Amino acid sequence: MTAAKHQPLPLTPMQTEVLGGLSRGDKHLPSKYFYDAAGARLFERICELPEYYPTRTELAILRTHLPTISKQLGPMRWLVEPGSGSGLKTRLLLEALDQPAGYVPIDISDAQLKAYAQDLRQGFPHLNVRPLSADFTADLQLPEGVKKPVIWFPGSTLGNFRPADAQAFLRRLSRWGGGAGELLLGVDLVKPVEVLEAAYNDTAGVTARFNLNLLRHLNHAAGCDFDLSQFRHEARWNPQIGAIQMFLISLGEQTVHVAGHAFALASQEAICTEYSHKYTPTQVEQLAHASGWSLRNMYSDPKNWFGVFHLECI
Repeated sequence: MTAAKHQPLPLTPMQTEVLGGLSRGDKHLPSKYFYDAAGARLFERICELPEYYPTRTELAILRTHLPTISKQLGPMRWLVEPGSGSGLKTRLLLEALDQPAGYVPIDISDAQLKAYAQDLRQGFPHLNVRPLSADFTADLQLPEGVKKPVIWFPGSTLGNFRPADAQAFLRRLSRWGGGAGELLLGVDLVKPVEVLEAAYNDTAGVTARFNLNLLRHLNHAAGCDFDLSQFRHEARWNPQIGAIQMFLISLGEQTVHVAGHAFALASQEAICTEYSHKYTPTQVEQLAHASGWSLRNMYSDPKNWFGVFHLECI
């Protein structure tokens, strides 16, 4: 009797993405995996940093313009939020809306999503909260009965997509709930380079810990063996693509392993972990139109550092 041949375990989707990113000449890791429980907590701390302007700027815009936005949206609307996070801005929107029909938070971090949904039910006891644990960048089905939703995508997450991927993502959103919905989209706008780079290289080092935590998450969830002490954080503006890029820089020659595959890294070799594209209002309108949306209104701050765009399906 011959021994059965050992069959390798099938790769998980996460492992497949990591292998694909490290196999490229310009190595990268998927930014969506920043947000395990520890990463989500670190990002909440980033949002409170003095250098990190997007959160406080968008909050100021919302506090000024939510009465107008709510009136334009009308009563009894479903609110759907991909990448729901901890929901400070969402609470402001729910408080402003006229008798919302319900709320669907979508997040890849299942534990955080469940805790957030439970907390929200306590704060809004009459609200129909229907959490959906999913990767919002992939095709998905909204819960039954959610039609013509108001999709709420605050922050600057759209900038994490490359422009072609951003267009594909926005087009996918236009089909959610059968189409004919509306979109409230937060977008970080073009501004002085020194302001941008300071926001991603904070003096307290929180963003650096957030970036390195990606490796810790992949070690735990994808069976990698990154040595966090052998990488440093770096973020810089790339004028050719109009984006801040975040990197993890190898401090020396080393080899990392993922699902039985080995990858040699040279000293000072960079792994890109995030793109954060910045747009002008005109570019946002053009991108939206190409993705099946028309601009209804735009709300900004006095410095025009950030924009909240109210879009409708074409």
